[in-house]
Amino acid sequence: MKQVLGLGNALVDILVKLSSEGILNELGMQKGSMTLIDETFLEKISKRIPDEEKAYATGGSAANTINGLANLGIGTGFIGKIGKDKTGTFFESDMKNSGIVPNLTKSATTTGQAFAMITPDSERTFGTYLGAAVELSDNDLNPDDFEGYQILYVEGYLVFNKPLIEAGMKIAQKAGMKIALDLASYNVVEAEREFIQYLVDKYVDILFANEEEAKAFSGLNPEEALDAMGKMVEIAVVKIGAKGALVSANGTKYSSQAIQVTPIDTTGAGDLFAAGYIYGMLRGFTPDKCAKTGAILGGMVIEVLGAKMDNKRWKTIKELIATL
Repeated sequence: MKQVLGLGNALVDILVKLSSEGILNELGMQKGSMTLIDETFLEKISKRIPDEEKAYATGGSAANTINGLANLGIGTGFIGKIGKDKTGTFFESDMKNSGIVPNLTKSATTTGQAFAMITPDSERTFGTYLGAAVELSDNDLNPDDFEGYQILYVEGYLVFNKPLIEAGMKIAQKAGMKIALDLASYNVVEAEREFIQYLVDKYVDILFANEEEAKAFSGLNPEEALDAMGKMVEIAVVKIGAKGALVSANGTKYSSQAIQVTPIDTTGAGDLFAAGYIYGMLRGFTPDKCAKTGAILGGMVIEVLGAKMDNKRWKTIKELIATL
């Protein structure tokens, strides 16, 4: 059964645990940010970090969320663009193995890659080479690929490709789908605040942000930002880290606590929170229970390196959700 369709950058994550922030300073990268890089800078990072310290996994913000939903038994699909290379084959095969329907166009350009550099405080800093992913255009979108799905989940990183993200939302809206948007990163919001506000006003039904993104979007603290966002969409969620999450659903406010975990790497925390929240929505959970489900997924994923979890951890997640 088709339920959630993701639209985003098809990337392969290269995960690296740093012993200090020195390399970030050396590379001129701001900790906690996502910086778009070119192939030359990608090679610079790659040469700076030994191969034996790198771990590979399929990634991209929306793809992580869709993978989380697929692991919970939700019918999912994903639209993206990959290269005609081994990295692209790795991405496509992983999606199929996870039960996701991949709608992937292919390019002669190298498949996108995201260096996720994790500092000792578990914060992650991304240097993202979009490669083939950035070539996905509105002309690649086929309304038939949207047919039958209930929700379109879009990552905020796509706001740099204005024709693509708006075309996707238009198709989804015309098809009667709910549209969910995650704001992705505070520096993305700062760069494209006006356009994001336009999209939210015109298309978005469900809006996810962490407190930094919410402040960049609204200029307000989490509680006030939630109020402002809640007036724009049906469901607004502001994640406040270890303090949990705030939710505004059709004008009613809720709060939820985070779960107790031992963080190793925050990569994918927001993506998996969104997966948990949307799973709860599809299962008819109350908004606070949706947030608790999101907290379980977001908390469990930061105990591992990267945004992927093994079957044992997913079994634990399902057991925890069953206790809510």
